[in-house]
Amino acid sequence: MLLGMICALASAVCFGTASVFQAVAARDTSPGTGSGVDARLLLRVLTQWRYLLGLTLDGLGFLLELVALRSLPIYTVGAALAATLAVTAVVAAPLLGTRLARAEWLAVAVVCGGLALLALSSGAEGHLRGTSGLRIGVLVFAVAVLASGALAGRLPDRARAAALGLGAGFGFGVVEVAVRLIDGFAPLDLLTNPATYALVVGGGAAFLLLTTAFQRGSVTAATAGMVIGETLGPALVGVAWLGDRTRAGLAPLAVAGFALAVAGALALARFGEAPAAEETETEAEEAEAEQRGSGDVARGTGEGEPGPVVTETP
Repeated sequence: MLLGMICALASAVCFGTASVFQAVAARDTSPGTGSGVDARLLLRVLTQWRYLLGLTLDGLGFLLELVALRSLPIYTVGAALAATLAVTAVVAAPLLGTRLARAEWLAVAVVCGGLALLALSSGAEGHLRGTSGLRIGVLVFAVAVLASGALAGRLPDRARAAALGLGAGFGFGVVEVAVRLIDGFAPLDLLTNPATYALVVGGGAAFLLLTTAFQRGSVTAATAGMVIGETLGPALVGVAWLGDRTRAGLAPLAVAGFALAVAGALALARFGEAPAAEETETEAEEAEAEQRGSGDVARGTGEGEPGPVVTETP
């Protein structure tokens, strides 16, 4: 249990740090044509060393997540991964020019408190392996995530990043559930298990949608959508179909911890870029006022006809 929780938190640190490096790389990459999801964007960002570093951290985070999912319920791992947003906000401060306010630090503390409650109340992972119908259903859902992401990429600017992040979260949620639905890692077992293909499709869709969101919108908004998608759905699947439970008598504590972790992450997303945005707006207003003032002065000197020149003679 302790090893699983350590791995889940370490995975969140890897994913959160990777998100910032990938965001920097995505913003330095040409957006291409159109406003939708561009599959070629992944090929372009692969030329950025920051994105490759992010992928390396993602790979390490995924291995740590696998260990965590083999010893903890999905709801605990998902809530631990919600700390990704806290890590993203902290790491983004020097790299993306964002600033952490008191409300953000309070949200980080709330996330940590929620995770502490979950660590105290979580039971072992459920021992149900899932039905064939569930495996097929997860694969169908993974394909639907990829298809819906193409539509989300055409939304207006304000909604696009959050929608793409939500789709990415659903994709990562598919990965979480698919890991639990894989019984064995022998080649034949993997090739005949629909969950294997769901893991590949869901993970690929998640990376594509999240990269597009980072390239064309707010990092915090995209990560907030991702947190919702990868926590709520998989947690319900784990409880309803895979037998995830809490320690005896501690179910209310687990629910409170899960709610605090997710709510803290969402609160952090809500206020994550507010200070930077306000400063940008203020600077823009000051620059506009200065330009107006300069224009008024210029117009003032140019308006009116010059008066007659009077020459005094001695």
